[in-house]
Amino acid sequence: MTGVRGFFHPRTASGASSLIPAPPWRYSGDLLTVEYRTDPSRVRELLPEPLELADEDPGAVALIWADWQSCSASGDELLDPVRAQYKEAFAVVRCKYRGQTYSRCVYIWVDKDFAIARGLHQGYPKKLGSIHQTRPHPYGPAPRIEAGARFGATLAAADRRLAQVVVTLREPSGTNGFVNGHPMAHHRWLPSIEKGKGLALDELIESGAADFEGGQPWVGEAELELFEAPTEELARLEVREPIAAYYRQVGVVWDGGRLLESGTSGATAG
Repeated sequence: MTGVRGFFHPRTASGASSLIPAPPWRYSGDLLTVEYRTDPSRVRELLPEPLELADEDPGAVALIWADWQSCSASGDELLDPVRAQYKEAFAVVRCKYRGQTYSRCVYIWVDKDFAIARGLHQGYPKKLGSIHQTRPHPYGPAPRIEAGARFGATLAAADRRLAQVVVTLREPSGTNGFVNGHPMAHHRWLPSIEKGKGLALDELIESGAADFEGGQPWVGEAELELFEAPTEELARLEVREPIAAYYRQVGVVWDGGRLLESGTSGATAG
């Protein structure tokens, strides 16, 4: 008998066509992080049971742009850059589960199909988008990583601009912010193929970095704008009060998570 191989679709005799390889997945990236406060009720409406609002600063939001190079354990993708390079923008809030504070990605857009597939596995709600951000460089007109440097970033989806920001760096920082600083609490959902049968997969999971290294964070100020769109709701997390903006270069390894509970979110397939 013959079988098929591959960590993800399409599975074939060799497994070479699989959209994503098995973890661990390794990342190198430049992150622009903008933190602000919104109405806590807008955060609460995005938290399915059994998740609750965080006790401290429940309306805090981080909107993050990331320019990534990623690869599997072999690193082969780095020498075939179309398989390694992608960009994303995502909104993170904080929540509480059984007394512990978690971070949770509530919206995320990426520009490559393999990044969407990884998100399905990890519980990130990824959609296709158009993401751009200023890259630093030690020569020419690009900004250096220094006081006064200015970085721009934009996010669009389905031909509509959703967000834009200009970040001005002020000084080195001891932190890269606090909203995205906890393990992630995500749901993995998949509707049943049979109508009316609810969810075939309903898991609350925890995950985070298996390994992490990072350069010196810089802190500054942000001029952030969010825009309405017919099929996106990022603008509901309206900016009530700016907190700070950050720039940092990081290296991350992701190698799985753990199941917190299953079948109890109350989510439906519709």
